[in-house]
Amino acid sequence: MENPTIHTIDLKFRGRAGTIAAYLIPTGSGGILVESGPGSTIPALLEGIRSNGFDISDIHDVFLTHIHLDHAGAAGWLAQQGCRIHVHENGAPHLINPEKLLASASRLYGTMMNQLWGTIIPIDEAKIHIFHDDEVVTVGNISIHALDVPGHANHHLAYLIGETCFTGDIGGIRLNPIQYLSLPMPPPDLNLEKWRESILNIQRHHPQRIVPTHFGIYPDVTWHLEALLEVLDDVEAWLDEKLPYDPPIEALRQQYLEFEYQRASKSRIDMSIVDAQQIANPLFLSADGILRYWNKYRKSDAVNKQ
Repeated sequence: MENPTIHTIDLKFRGRAGTIAAYLIPTGSGGILVESGPGSTIPALLEGIRSNGFDISDIHDVFLTHIHLDHAGAAGWLAQQGCRIHVHENGAPHLINPEKLLASASRLYGTMMNQLWGTIIPIDEAKIHIFHDDEVVTVGNISIHALDVPGHANHHLAYLIGETCFTGDIGGIRLNPIQYLSLPMPPPDLNLEKWRESILNIQRHHPQRIVPTHFGIYPDVTWHLEALLEVLDDVEAWLDEKLPYDPPIEALRQQYLEFEYQRASKSRIDMSIVDAQQIANPLFLSADGILRYWNKYRKSDAVNKQ
């Protein structure tokens, strides 16, 4: 199948262009969305659908890469409009009953929850299609091939449509064609080993375009995927250096921020790009995710080596 036509809908999250996208793909009998975006950006989503010649009633299927609220927060509202929601089997229960998801997010975002993510609406189970690894679904003239790609989250899928790969967050954060990216690594599911395997899995399918939710469509797939593996190596080396000293979380967050600024400086990247990436990828969350990963998978081995 040839590469599909992709309309990038800029959801203008927190008033900032180019941080979170939903992707609209014509199917010959309407359109599908990859990602719903947050509930707080529904007006921008509707504007983007209409500006590309569609109405919300033309959208019948929504493919979520995973259920984090910046990717899936508006899915319940779209289900109310008649959309079928496609999601990983580990994510589906949290869309049907989002109580635990919201409790977890509330611990991170506190009083900012509604402003950031809007109203989260439970989804009727009848509106959900559980997508399994290597499964293909056809909508109109478009075939969507799912890959199970854990590492960022244990409920994460990437979608192959033609030679284009929609990578959600497993493909990192990259907000413009400059060859610089960062990894979103929030708790609780960060796993560096699984992340590497997921990138290798995507490489085996040889996509010609890569489309992260944060943000855009890129043809330099070889560079992008190799850069992800390099950043994973850099993060692993950093945590092996810092975490054995058991720094308090506030110190760890500051150290990780400095690490990201140093990476950018080494690559001669303007610091404003790092700051913009924090809209989509707050670095304190990555520090928290790294700490949880260390305590769960690495700390006991480090202690035994001492």
